[in-house]
Amino acid sequence: MIESILYYLLIAMQLLVMAYLAFGTIYIFVFAIASVFPYLPKPKPLIKQNRIAVMVPGYKEDAVIIETARDAFKQDYPKELFDVIIIADSFSQETLQKLSEFPITLIEVSFEKSTKAKALNKAMSTLPDGVYDIALILDADNIMAPDFLTRINQSFNNGYIAVQGHRVAKNKDTAFAILDSISEEISNSVFRKGHKRLGVSSGLAGSGMAFQYDFFKKMMSTVHAIGGFDKEIELIMTKDRVKIEYLDKCFVFDEKVQESDVFVKQRRRWLSAQIYYASFFPKAFMHFIRYYNFDYLDKAAQMLLPPRILLIGLLPIFSALSFLINPHWMTVSWLILTAIMVLAVFLAIPQKSYNKKLLIALTAVPKGFVFMFFSLISSRGANKRFIHTAHKAAKVENHETK
Repeated sequence: MIESILYYLLIAMQLLVMAYLAFGTIYIFVFAIASVFPYLPKPKPLIKQNRIAVMVPGYKEDAVIIETARDAFKQDYPKELFDVIIIADSFSQETLQKLSEFPITLIEVSFEKSTKAKALNKAMSTLPDGVYDIALILDADNIMAPDFLTRINQSFNNGYIAVQGHRVAKNKDTAFAILDSISEEISNSVFRKGHKRLGVSSGLAGSGMAFQYDFFKKMMSTVHAIGGFDKEIELIMTKDRVKIEYLDKCFVFDEKVQESDVFVKQRRRWLSAQIYYASFFPKAFMHFIRYYNFDYLDKAAQMLLPPRILLIGLLPIFSALSFLINPHWMTVSWLILTAIMVLAVFLAIPQKSYNKKLLIALTAVPKGFVFMFFSLISSRGANKRFIHTAHKAAKVENHETK
């Protein structure tokens, strides 16, 4: 009798876990399929060339900021129509001296608890009003493709208020860097390209994103996030029905993590922010029932998704264990979910990424799964304090960007 009760209790617990993992799997699968179809918004005639504020907040980013400042001017956009604004938090005097030699606007900031939101708000409170049309946000390690600003400007001529560029890997020099770059491309396919193909607002990536300047300044004055400020921005905009556009051919190079300790810190920060913003889902659900705002519900639902690398690791594990303890129908269910997840990942990875480096990335998946698991169990409270992940100087490799 007791054994029978325990058996059915185990089955019930598995069904709950299966339902949660199925939610994540099917969500990724649907948008991965959508990403296969081309999304090419029809450009409108060039109306104007907007004045752009290229804002680069950085905290102790001495190792990469000089390269970023230098490369920011290698644009085919008229140089008199954009300003590079470095927001320097806790930089060394040597770095500040080198930066002063560039034709940039250098804004020094200092906070008891540093955040990207604070740095951006401080910078915009310092900059004069009525000068800029577009605010472009880069990370301190980001390098823009030569036509990046031209494509951003065109998107605003198309009438968009918020735009996310296509972040690609700056470096692929370690197994973890390659794994991180593949993960970024899957996110681009699922949360950006796939979403826009189905008419849903694109996700933001935290950098390589641009906004109508006055709109961004007003919105940011209400943002006080310690971690995951881009997630808060997504929720604010979609609640107000502001669409976020995605430019698949507008490339910005982003440094990928090279070492396991940085991977853990970065994922811990991301997971903590995701767990915090997951609390917005009940409110978003009620908002959807009342106003039929699917974009807002979708962004809140993303906060409930299991991390991809955990999903990829857990499904085969549960499938294998299922042969030992489960009835036949549940084993089949686990295997079907695993197959769907594999197909979704296959569809979401760009064709150009199917090469020898992908095999190298696969060798890092088991370690990534373990590190992500420990990041998850240690993420409690991480969103209440700033977690800095330092960047290293990394050479931009040759990439297929067409």
